[in-house]
Amino acid sequence: MKALVTGGGGFLGGAIVRRLLAEGHQVRSLARGDYPELAKAGAEALKGDLGEAAAVEKAAEGMDVVFHVGAKAGVWGPYAEYHRSNVVGTENVLAACRRRGVRKLVYTSSPSVVCGRDLENADEATPVPETFAAHYPATKAVAERAVLAANGPELATVALRPHLIWGPGDNHILPRLKAQAERGALRKISGRPCLVDATYIDNAVDAHLLAAERLAPGAACAGKAYFISNGEPTELWTLVGELLKAVGAPPPTRAISPGMAHLAGAVLEAIYTVLPLKGEPRMTRFMAEELTTHHYFDLSAARRDLGYVPHVKTKEGLLRLSLKTTD
Repeated sequence: MKALVTGGGGFLGGAIVRRLLAEGHQVRSLARGDYPELAKAGAEALKGDLGEAAAVEKAAEGMDVVFHVGAKAGVWGPYAEYHRSNVVGTENVLAACRRRGVRKLVYTSSPSVVCGRDLENADEATPVPETFAAHYPATKAVAERAVLAANGPELATVALRPHLIWGPGDNHILPRLKAQAERGALRKISGRPCLVDATYIDNAVDAHLLAAERLAPGAACAGKAYFISNGEPTELWTLVGELLKAVGAPPPTRAISPGMAHLAGAVLEAIYTVLPLKGEPRMTRFMAEELTTHHYFDLSAARRDLGYVPHVKTKEGLLRLSLKTTD
């Protein structure tokens, strides 16, 4: 199989590249930066921006499948940047697949496309809201809709929604948590216990490769979206504490109320918008929503249509993370 992985320099994209190479596939990566380690591992590493149609089309030439992982993530920043990477970038990927005759597209979406409420054992029938508290879920929802609408006899598409991917090599969630914890800046939000379900990196990779294997015109998974997680709902701050312990960081010792978190998010967003300040606020409305609501999912559809089973349980993943941290 010849596979293109967009965002191959990222946490999930890089893990997919390495797994594909280990299984003997020909792999090409498209990323904004230089990642010589991908070429050293055996991949063809191309440098390019998803917002540049010509670069995306060049990368898709000769491919059997595209894993569209690349995106602009985060909770803050100009809408134009999110739109360019997540919406225009996805439109460019779809156009490149059509022009270059790629038959399969596995798109990495996000459970945040249905955020803004409690998600308790949520399944794929959960409706996408009309409005969002952040640009990331808003643009990912538009992109997911375009990917699923593009499914047809010439190009089979599927969207995966892995929740909170973590594990060794994480360069996004865990480093931020650890840095805040070590500075004493991390605050636990009090109130009701909220259950969340996260996804160990190997399980997320499994889901993507299973989707590519099962995907074909008319397949059960074609044109559909699927939640992906470990299937082990855990109280949020218990999970945060376990992750911090695994990376050698202290747990949060101070707390704020849910109301204060939401107020702080709104106030800080206003300040950062008006002044404007560089960087991102310590709290946003979107973050407050995510930290004060349930987020766990029914994996029945992924099990049925993709054959997905989260083989690496949270306990084992934490052990692997701890061992990697102490290497």
